[in-house]
Amino acid sequence: MNGFLIVALGGMAGALSRFWVQKVMPKTVLPTATLTVNLLGSFLLGWIVSEGIHGNLYLFAATGFMGSFTTFSTLNVDLVKLMNNKQSKPAMVYVLSTYIGGLISAAAGLYIGNLL
Repeated sequence: MNGFLIVALGGMAGALSRFWVQKVMPKTVLPTATLTVNLLGSFLLGWIVSEGIHGNLYLFAATGFMGSFTTFSTLNVDLVKLMNNKQSKPAMVYVLSTYIGGLISAAAGLYIGNLL
């Protein structure tokens, strides 16, 4: 199968999954849906890499699915909105949770993937 099609199918699945998470997550001051997909995505990508997945499965899962499931641009827009609304404490919690949590999630995915 063509690599572009494989990435597109993975991207569609990731985007639909992200949309679903945004619909089911409760609305709070923190952008919990974006935080959730980014932390989960960091974990899953760490796991995918640790498994040594390559070829078409990597294109589908890592490039396509994870590329559309997680989002750096939405993270930054949410952060700017919090700062513009003078919500500096939630903004700090959000950015620290995202980056520190993302590193921990990626490391956990790599670690667990290596155990399996």
